[in-house]
Amino acid sequence: MEIAKIGEFGLIDRLTKDLEIKNKSTRYSVGDDCAVLSYPDKEVLVTTDMLMEGVHFDLTYIDLKHLGYKSAMVNISDVFAMNGTPRQITVSLALSKRFTVEDIEEFYSGLRLACDKWGVDIVGGDTTSSYTGLAISITCIGEARSEDIVYRNGAKNTDLVCVSGDLGAAYMGLQLLEREKSVYYQQVNDLQKKIAEAKAIGDTAKLAALNSQLSTFEFQPDFSGKEYLLQRQLQTEARGDIVEKLREAGIRPTAMMDISDGLSSELLHICKQSGVGCRIYEKNIPIDYQTAVMAEEMDMNVTTCALNGGEDYELLFTVPIGDHEKIEQIEGVKLIGHITESKFGTILVTRDNQEFELKAQGWNPLQ
Repeated sequence: MEIAKIGEFGLIDRLTKDLEIKNKSTRYSVGDDCAVLSYPDKEVLVTTDMLMEGVHFDLTYIDLKHLGYKSAMVNISDVFAMNGTPRQITVSLALSKRFTVEDIEEFYSGLRLACDKWGVDIVGGDTTSSYTGLAISITCIGEARSEDIVYRNGAKNTDLVCVSGDLGAAYMGLQLLEREKSVYYQQVNDLQKKIAEAKAIGDTAKLAALNSQLSTFEFQPDFSGKEYLLQRQLQTEARGDIVEKLREAGIRPTAMMDISDGLSSELLHICKQSGVGCRIYEKNIPIDYQTAVMAEEMDMNVTTCALNGGEDYELLFTVPIGDHEKIEQIEGVKLIGHITESKFGTILVTRDNQEFELKAQGWNPLQ
């Protein structure tokens, strides 16, 4: 169904008609000029992300349901990175005419899965037309007690530097998808070239066979043994489970960020805003086996991928040195280094004990 057939408000009604409110702080949701939220005893956390087709995602290899899920999760992740609890999101979409009502329902099905996982209410947004593809803007609203909020500027000398999960897999998943996309287009281009040659010499029988081959062409990408990499790229997960484990262990990080642009970039943000330096150790950076294998296949340095790849959406945080034993007991958290005085710089210590200054070489959306 064309979106124009039911119009903007018809689309909104169709997408939001059965939304259930999950949070007491959501006083009034979709259906008026504004949502009404109430946070009488908490600080309010607000974060916004914009995702642009051709810049942040490629619909050649991500379906709309996964895109909806990922769009919500990257915002929810920001609230967890402040040691907060996500409560509501607003969703704004700019749509070209190639999208149908069913396409946007598929996007919303992924969006709602992510929100249901973390008990988040969809409370509003906007839709408009686009001449250049799909644009997504999501704002996530969360809450936290003032004393619980963790900023980027609280890291102190001797603090421990920790990360959750493993790093580099999402980036290697992207490289895998780009490789298979390139193979697909190469095969299609080869067929089209043969069709042009047959047409040029007037070989009608060959031309008919080639056109039939092109119309029924099915590409089988080679993803065997790389399923984890695809999952990390296409099904982003916010690490609220790690935030909960830290709370249960009685640990309040001194600084925290989620890793969206790459470990090196995020760690430099923390060091700059906290006025400190750091030493992290290559041997301690958590890397999955599939990530290492894929990096070797593509002749890439796996540590560079882990440092600069981005889109891991793991948590990078610092804790007081006195929490060392508690941190070691938390599954899914790895100690990778420590904070130093700023005069000692931001240093990566390699496996052979060489020292290099960390550089921000992660994702830059404005390049």
